[in-house]
Amino acid sequence: MTTTSPTPNAGGGARVGIQRFGAFLSGMIMPNIAAFIAWGLITAFFIPTGWTPNEALGGLVNPMITYLLPLLIANTAGRMIYGTRGGVVAAIATMGVIVGATIPMFIGAMIVGPIAAWLMKKVDSIWDGKIKPGFEMLVDNFSAGILGMILAILAWLGISPAVTWLSNILSEAVHWLINIGLLPLVSIFIEPGKVLFLNNAINHGVLDAIGIQDVAKTGKSIAFLLEANPGPGVGLLLAFAFFGVGLSKASAPGAIIIQFFGGIHEIYFPYVLMKPILVLSVIFGGMTGVAINVAFGSGLRAPASPGSIIAVLINTASDSYVGVILSVIGAAAVSFIIAAVILRASRKKDLAAEAAGEASSFGAAVAQTEANKGKKSSVLGNLREEDRETAVGAAEVHGAAGSATTTAQLVKSIVFACDAGMGSSAMGASVLRNKIKKAGVDDVTVVNKSIANLTDEYDLVVTHKDLTARAQPYTPSAQHVSVDNFMNSPKYDEIVELVKGQHGQ
Repeated sequence: MTTTSPTPNAGGGARVGIQRFGAFLSGMIMPNIAAFIAWGLITAFFIPTGWTPNEALGGLVNPMITYLLPLLIANTAGRMIYGTRGGVVAAIATMGVIVGATIPMFIGAMIVGPIAAWLMKKVDSIWDGKIKPGFEMLVDNFSAGILGMILAILAWLGISPAVTWLSNILSEAVHWLINIGLLPLVSIFIEPGKVLFLNNAINHGVLDAIGIQDVAKTGKSIAFLLEANPGPGVGLLLAFAFFGVGLSKASAPGAIIIQFFGGIHEIYFPYVLMKPILVLSVIFGGMTGVAINVAFGSGLRAPASPGSIIAVLINTASDSYVGVILSVIGAAAVSFIIAAVILRASRKKDLAAEAAGEASSFGAAVAQTEANKGKKSSVLGNLREEDRETAVGAAEVHGAAGSATTTAQLVKSIVFACDAGMGSSAMGASVLRNKIKKAGVDDVTVVNKSIANLTDEYDLVVTHKDLTARAQPYTPSAQHVSVDNFMNSPKYDEIVELVKGQHGQ
């Protein structure tokens, strides 16, 4: 079975590098979001100013924020670098920054964790294959323990004070902007950054750490609302629903539901890229939302991830509902008005282009959005027609009847892989799983994972074509299928035909 090699992404090396860095940061945080939510709910219910104050249960709050959450981040980071062994050493080393600090060490965990795991990997490589039989466990355990001890001490002596200083600087910078009334200006950087898929680096890399530190002091933080407010995006999409043309107008109502309730903000990025001047609408919408939250002193108790109105309201502090709700409404209103003015001003030109058959700009914008992200998105795939131009990557269908070409390797396990192993790959796996089930094939499993967590145990790996080269080293014995669109790829029908033929269906 042939493997489709990904097409190199021309240009944008710096942007892609930043995106990969952002993906790595979010990869440390996102698998642990449930723990953040649990901590946020415990805080919301049981602290003295919570919904149902309880001194005993409120005792969970500080240990979770001080120890549990940073250690989870460190362990996840270590596993991303060097599996279970890397996760253990990363957690040991991170205890050094935790004990040496008086503030939650999220940034410290995100720094020390990966470094510790990388060093463990390098240390193991020194004597790889040189240990005498029978001494492997002894060497492995003591080398990890000794390295972990040394790194914990070094982290306590040097990294903890430095990270404490950096965290305080970042927090004070936010508070300084609040005090002089300039915090809304951060939207000038955040909103364009979101469209370029730098939101993970901004949100999980900086804002979450600032927010958690604020919550430990005051019980809430505005930092959690700087990026997650769904108002600017829904305002833009509403403008397209009323004043857009062609596919952009037809797709906007569905996109509103996905963005506002599902919290997947990437759905509105193509609309901005189609008319870059529309970035002004989300910038001023974001600034409006921030200004309202500053005026009302509102904030969240935990990160709203994804940025759904549901997640936002669940994590809203008990004294902040009015401010948070008004910030969403105000941001949406301002974004809608500005976008509507821009769309109305260009409506005649857009209608003329539509009539002339030049309405491919929206599809091009979707493609550009996916290129910015570095992979196709199952959500964005709903905005355009199926792309059937890519060559068949793994299973080829020949003839009008679509007879599948079978291969020597029997396919019994299929894995979808993407950067985080959660959003796009989960949706794609669900689609293919349903197709295989409807085809009457019962003994084929379909799962989803992040590329970093792949192991060479699967028969067939499905990735976006820009990620195939990254997945291949993890699964060298598997067959690889490269797709353009995780949600609607025609490759799925080809895979179904393949497994049907192999399993005698």
